[in-house]
Amino acid sequence: MKITFKNRWLVIVGGMLIQLCLGIIYAWSVFTIPLSTSIEDGGRGFTASQSAWIFSIGLFTFSIFMIVSGRLMQKIPTKILTAIGGLMLGLGYVISGFSGGHFLSLLLSIGVLGGAGIGLAYAVPLKVGIGWYPDKVGLVSGLAVAGFGFGATFWIKAAGAWFGGGLLQNLSLFDLPGLESTFIFYGFILVIGVVLGSLVMQLPPPNYIPEGWDPKTDTLDPNFESVDLHGSEMLHTVQFRLLFSMFLLSAFAGLMVIYCIKLFGIDALSAREAINASATAGTAMAIYAIMNGLGRILYGRLSDILGRKKTLRIMMLSQAVMMTLFFWLGQSATGLIFAAAIIGLNFGGNFALFPAATAVYFGKKNVGENYGWVFLAYGLAGIFGPLLAGMVKDASGNFSGIDFWLIPFLAAAGACLVAMVLTFFLKIPQVHKEKVKTRTEKSDSEKQRKHPALA
Repeated sequence: MKITFKNRWLVIVGGMLIQLCLGIIYAWSVFTIPLSTSIEDGGRGFTASQSAWIFSIGLFTFSIFMIVSGRLMQKIPTKILTAIGGLMLGLGYVISGFSGGHFLSLLLSIGVLGGAGIGLAYAVPLKVGIGWYPDKVGLVSGLAVAGFGFGATFWIKAAGAWFGGGLLQNLSLFDLPGLESTFIFYGFILVIGVVLGSLVMQLPPPNYIPEGWDPKTDTLDPNFESVDLHGSEMLHTVQFRLLFSMFLLSAFAGLMVIYCIKLFGIDALSAREAINASATAGTAMAIYAIMNGLGRILYGRLSDILGRKKTLRIMMLSQAVMMTLFFWLGQSATGLIFAAAIIGLNFGGNFALFPAATAVYFGKKNVGENYGWVFLAYGLAGIFGPLLAGMVKDASGNFSGIDFWLIPFLAAAGACLVAMVLTFFLKIPQVHKEKVKTRTEKSDSEKQRKHPALA
């Protein structure tokens, strides 16, 4: 299908379908219980740290292949690149289903192969969406990745609650247990969904500008259309280092909660003798995922009104407050769900604000590769955040009650507070304007050499 101005909304629909599938990684918490349950009780006997490693390696591989994807977009059609990513992701889950539930096999299939597939496909809807909607870069950045958060709700509920108790309890394919059968079933759905969405991943014509929009007067970021930095140039700017550090600190908090929300919820609610602690924690996990998707849209739209810097500041300050309160709020069912909702909303904002900021400060032409470098911070946060929670959980025998959970939550609050402070140093560096000027002069010089009559 050929995309035009009149039906450019199709790239948003296709992008959301792709992201619904890629969001499977945010459902990992639902698998931590059967993985961590002892072999005698029908589980796989993983430690909390082992299950965290699979999640963390998936996130890190995801971030590495975001950079690879950005470079491949210059050589491979976006439709094909997206489909390849979907095939790799789905294949990773199918292989994991036939792996026998061993730690190394899950680490390689879901963590490495699946993470690589997510990384290849993730940036495409962003680049395509921003290309077609330079007039709504914040909102479209949010919409393009909103499905990533929303999708986790489907995967979580399908595995653990729907269909009379969830696929983990009731599904049996190829005479395999529920966990392995669920991995295989999910793998096939992932391939189909991503390939369908890839059919409309088409870039706009060169120098495309929407009808009735003037980039010089109708934007909060007047330099947006004039900046054009490649990855190597961007890496030498203070702006990149600030964005990278802010993303690392903010994502550290959100990814830690994604990993441990069910573990913490069960511990916290059981300590108060709550009924159905596991079910309530699962609901909080699903609410987190829904608000994660909603936060991408709301914060993206808000940034188009207030600007990127002010919106980042609001998001990070709010997250610092909620992470501080999470330990105490999480000890009641209502408080756990409320806190999960706000933390999920704020965490989702990262994925609208940072790609939008990358496009604004470094140019939309190379946003695929440039955001890949910024997104590497997310991969590092995916290691530090979940592993901190996993190690603290494994060492919980040295603490009384559930007080050990204070350690990761207060660390996350501090990280968000530091990230908020960094927003005050976020300014457009002059090097951008100098680069643009130099490139313009070089372009004019080349034209004069080729066409002396123009001199």
